[in-house]
Amino acid sequence: MEAASSSSSKGFMANVEQPHVLAVDDSLVDRKLIEKLLTNLSCKVTTAENGASALEFLGLGDQHKSLESNESSIMKEVPVVIMSSENIPNRINKCLEEGAQMFMLKPLKQSDMKKLRYHLLNCSR
Repeated sequence: MEAASSSSSKGFMANVEQPHVLAVDDSLVDRKLIEKLLTNLSCKVTTAENGASALEFLGLGDQHKSLESNESSIMKEVPVVIMSSENIPNRINKCLEEGAQMFMLKPLKQSDMKKLRYHLLNCSR
């Protein structure tokens, strides 16, 4: 699924022309690919290798144990996009029901990133 170099989630969409994306993936190769594809579309990209690192970046590192089901108001402001190589309809639907804005299948393509950027720009308005 970032803040414009602050630890607040509000900065993620502060500059509508250049969305800031926090890309979280355990694969370095996938993180680099996502970063390159989004950078090509004028997005600011920050990467993290796991959820704990992502929460730290958001300034929620110490609080993550008290957050339940992404119910924190600060987390609701961060659009979440799931990217996975698992094309399992039940899982995809569950992610979307739980609040993910989009679900994208890996391997990712530039056209996927264009859809993502368009979606991020429209959901921030």
